[in-house]
Amino acid sequence: MLRAFGLDAGTTGNIALVTGVVALLVVLVRTPWRLARNVVTIVHEAGHAVIAVLAGRRLQGIRLHSDTSGVTVSRGKPEGPGMVLTTLAGYPAPAVLGLAFAGLVSVGNLSAVLAIAAALLLGVLVMVRNAYGVFAVVVSAAVLGGVALLAGPGVQAAFVYLMAWFLLLGAIRPVFELQAKRRRGAARDSDADQLARLTGVPAAIWLLVLGVLTGTCFVLGGMLLIEPAMAGPL
Repeated sequence: MLRAFGLDAGTTGNIALVTGVVALLVVLVRTPWRLARNVVTIVHEAGHAVIAVLAGRRLQGIRLHSDTSGVTVSRGKPEGPGMVLTTLAGYPAPAVLGLAFAGLVSVGNLSAVLAIAAALLLGVLVMVRNAYGVFAVVVSAAVLGGVALLAGPGVQAAFVYLMAWFLLLGAIRPVFELQAKRRRGAARDSDADQLARLTGVPAAIWLLVLGVLTGTCFVLGGMLLIEPAMAGPL
């Protein structure tokens, strides 16, 4: 891992730390988060879509909105394990993808990270059913394509680290945002509330589950990403 992407250990460690700080600022500062949250929404809805298909449901489409909300529509049994898993998949999806990216980074597999990101965007683009959704996915794909085709190894490494950090951190904030909305009496048709209706388990417990899932992915992924910085020069 210390020589991932053909870079020396010191450079890789510096990239890991700097991109982690940048990702944290993007998540915490309002304006950057408002823009970057579209990426979290894309992955969130992709999570619903992938699990819906794996559960045997018929995927009908994805809509992404300018307020960074989204919806994935699938047909199948309105209850049961498949519906529960489909509903549960959205919020943890960015964290799980971030953890997968961190794992690939830990073995220096840059091309796999970029390929998975491209495949995800293509899959969402095929299923998007509104103009803003197409715009959001195309812009994301353009950024990804520009880095993959035009940037050198150092920039690509920084971009991949930034993606991994952002997905890990960006998965946590929406869980807190949802809890804040529910305290104000809003978002009563959220994923947590739908899970409560499907299972009889209170929405607060499902929020705790989502927090544990995203937090665990962050801890594990963060450990993988900061390993070069902790190891130091050979």
